[in-house]
Amino acid sequence: MSTTTTRTKASAAYVAQASLAFGISFVGIGIGIGIYALPLDVWQRGFLGMSMLFLVTSTFTLAKVVRDQHEAATINGRIDQARMEKLLSEHDPFNSVA
Repeated sequence: MSTTTTRTKASAAYVAQASLAFGISFVGIGIGIGIYALPLDVWQRGFLGMSMLFLVTSTFTLAKVVRDQHEAATINGRIDQARMEKLLSEHDPFNSVA
């Protein structure tokens, strides 16, 4: 009993759409449209800009951590399954010692 895990790569169109959506939202909030259009002092705009940059970098970090945890769980699951299959294949129910 073996299971095969197939990983599908994201298509070029999907990667382009995600990159474009990120770029538009980043530019829209950061440059001209969002933060600079608010009636605020320079230091308040700076605070919002730094907060936005921190939010973006922490989002990338969180996404990487979640991906790494998922990959680690998948690898551990496959190792555990392989161990169990090895134990079951080596076990002889008619020759077990009680």
